[in-house]
Amino acid sequence: MQWEFSVEDVVKARAEYGLADFRRDLAEEVRSNLLSTDEAQHTRSFNLIYDMCYALATDKPFDDFLAAFAYDPPTCQFLSELKPHMDDNVAMLGAILQRLIMDRVEAHMPLEHAVQDAARWHASVVAGQQPLARSA
Repeated sequence: MQWEFSVEDVVKARAEYGLADFRRDLAEEVRSNLLSTDEAQHTRSFNLIYDMCYALATDKPFDDFLAAFAYDPPTCQFLSELKPHMDDNVAMLGAILQRLIMDRVEAHMPLEHAVQDAARWHASVVAGQQPLARSA
């Protein structure tokens, strides 16, 4: 994806671009690049690609992420071929997550708690249990 602002702009809160924005834009990118018009296939592809971006943005080794799909060689091949094209998306998601943590630290939450709280919030958003607005 291309943005009119930088990763640094997001980290330093000079650009308002949050998790909802990123997920919406990634979903559109996946839809525009998928050959299938099947909504279920789009959803599965989006979830898989988002999970890869999240794993990489949180410094999980790619091989560890890929190991979960060892039973499915076509998925492993798909992810391996896609990974080099996702660097900008991974960096932007990382910036969004960093901003979420920084918002909590700036609200006087200890860093360890801020990281844990942001991770819990992220998990609940992805599971559809929380609104996509930033929480502090």
